[in-house]
Amino acid sequence: MKAVRIERYGGEEVMELVEMERPKPGAGQVLVKVRAAAVNPVDWKIRDGLGELFGMKPPLILGCEVAGTVETGSGNLAPGDEVYGYLGTHSGGYAEYAAAPEIEFVSKPKQVDFDTAASVPVGALTAWQAMFDLGKLASGQRILITGASGAVGSMAVQLAKVKGAHVIGLASGKNEGFVRKLGADDFIDYRKAKFENEVRDLDVVFDAVGGETQERAFQTLKRGGFLVSTVNPPSAEKAKEFGVTVAMVQMKSKPEQLADINQLLESGKLKVRVATVLPLSEFKEALRLSTSGHADGKIILRP
Repeated sequence: MKAVRIERYGGEEVMELVEMERPKPGAGQVLVKVRAAAVNPVDWKIRDGLGELFGMKPPLILGCEVAGTVETGSGNLAPGDEVYGYLGTHSGGYAEYAAAPEIEFVSKPKQVDFDTAASVPVGALTAWQAMFDLGKLASGQRILITGASGAVGSMAVQLAKVKGAHVIGLASGKNEGFVRKLGADDFIDYRKAKFENEVRDLDVVFDAVGGETQERAFQTLKRGGFLVSTVNPPSAEKAKEFGVTVAMVQMKSKPEQLADINQLLESGKLKVRVATVLPLSEFKEALRLSTSGHADGKIILRP
């Protein structure tokens, strides 16, 4: 099979498209013929050296988010079943076949295509764990979501609405229609207004931007509020100054949460914007696009 492999950590030059044997699924694992692999920032961060912190030893196949067809089944999954899932620290998604524990996959809804399904797990699980597990977001609370049009932010908007929260989306004005369609109650164009002057006394801030945006977001929270980031650890000093709690989410594979997310996807309450679809051979272009931060939705590689 063809796969994108790294032999060592480093920049773009360490990635190669190679021919190799199919992985052999172990006990409790399934072998999936990959139809779509989503590109995520964590992929190139692993390539750059983050994988070492996760205990990942090269050679490695990049890619943690896939959709495809079961080739070798296990447990409740049989050959021919259409599935998607998050591969966790196994990685291995940028390939024609991937082997991973059966519990990391869920059945793909028939009305959802492979590109869309592959785009769901990382963004949805990150948003879920940030807002609900850490932020304890509840019905009726008010939340500001920065980067609301991005792959993770757009999931956060939809999940917060399902929870019954009042959602304020922050993004570029060109994405206002998209963010409002996802369910945002209010929208702020960060290019036209200082958002910290527009909103006050929020219960939760979900930060998918980081940097200066995160620093300014402290001003929007009420005392006792919660700021959770997907990008960089929020300042403990600022948290003390503003009387709020802060955290940075480190997403983990949680099959029971993915099963709940899959029900929302099947019912049409969760939607994804796929921005770019490329063949696996154009993996370098896909990661360049992800690194730039300018992708207007998910980037998909098709083996």
